[in-house]
Amino acid sequence: MSIRTVRDVYVVDAVRTPIGKFGGALAGVRPDDLAAHVVRALVDRTPDLDPARIDDVVFGDANGAGEDNRDVARMAVLLAGLPVTVPGATVNRLCGSGLEAVIQAARAIALGDASVAIAGGVESMTRAPWVVQKPERAHPAGHQQMWSTTLGWRMTNPRMPAEWTGSLGEGAELIAEKHGITREAQDAFALDSHRKAAAAWNAGLYDGEVVPYPGVDLQRDECIRESSTLEALARLKPAFRTDGTGTVTAGNASPLNDGAAALLLTDEAGLAATGREPLARISASAVTGIEPQFFGLGPVDAVQRALAKAGRDLSGLAAFELNEAFAAQALGCLAAWPELDPAVVNPRGGAIAIGHPLGASGARLAGSVAHQLAAAGSGTGMAALCIGVGQGIALVLER
Repeated sequence: MSIRTVRDVYVVDAVRTPIGKFGGALAGVRPDDLAAHVVRALVDRTPDLDPARIDDVVFGDANGAGEDNRDVARMAVLLAGLPVTVPGATVNRLCGSGLEAVIQAARAIALGDASVAIAGGVESMTRAPWVVQKPERAHPAGHQQMWSTTLGWRMTNPRMPAEWTGSLGEGAELIAEKHGITREAQDAFALDSHRKAAAAWNAGLYDGEVVPYPGVDLQRDECIRESSTLEALARLKPAFRTDGTGTVTAGNASPLNDGAAALLLTDEAGLAATGREPLARISASAVTGIEPQFFGLGPVDAVQRALAKAGRDLSGLAAFELNEAFAAQALGCLAAWPELDPAVVNPRGGAIAIGHPLGASGARLAGSVAHQLAAAGSGTGMAALCIGVGQGIALVLER
């Protein structure tokens, strides 16, 4: 039996669309077109690479109930005008789907099953459809329940314990209670996210990463509130608990969004074919499970496991992109990592400001870490997300 050598995996480039708000500038763009746009952008930015050399395209997509229903990765390949010989696969790990796509594509390259791959994610929460179950009988009495597929549980299995199937916002409230995270701390964290994101855009830090969708007047992330204040955030009512105990609001939670992101990954031979210097190298990854109601703390163990595989530790990180599903969730994770320098966490803003298009977010975070490491010239970076129904996912990159 032959033993295959594990190959290094390089991030050659990473792009994303500006993130649109729910019902906003990208509302008229199909998710398969969003995915095709970032795939095409990667190919156009690497003119020395023959697109026929791309061995696979892997995309994360958390919904898959509407225009993204028929293997959106393969649709992106065809809509982007890549050779029909380039395959595509779609994966779903809910909020971690985009990072799962990166991990799966990187694993294929590391094992020698691919030399060049594109990995990314897409979500249009605006265009997520309403769905209804087929009746169990041909002519049922009454009406079937109609469900929105934008976010959260639908058609819940009654065998699931009730505490596992609560809303994501209620999960954030549970984390706030567990860690004693106040409303004031959550609002301050949210305001900081907006200020950092606005500053990054104003400084041009996203210019080499963001590729606006053609024909749409959206040049930067649509949900950033540069003029927000603590006073304005304090006036918002709790969104999930109305009994006087609530602390989670629309202001300290990530919004609903539309967008896509993608990375070009290669081995050494594929890298030579691009004629480019890589942004970073993928070092290790991990996925873990946790009680579903505490889903927001999923990254805690995933990050530690990924770092252990890479032989690194939190104190040595130069960049850490932690998805901000909720301020309470992010603060709960950070409380578990006292050795982590807070200055390296989401220095260009996080999902509370930038947005969280579910299937795309993991790819956005991984791409952002790669660009940050390239700008620094060296270092170790981390991308991590919590995942609904109780999972965590993490990826280590190095330069």
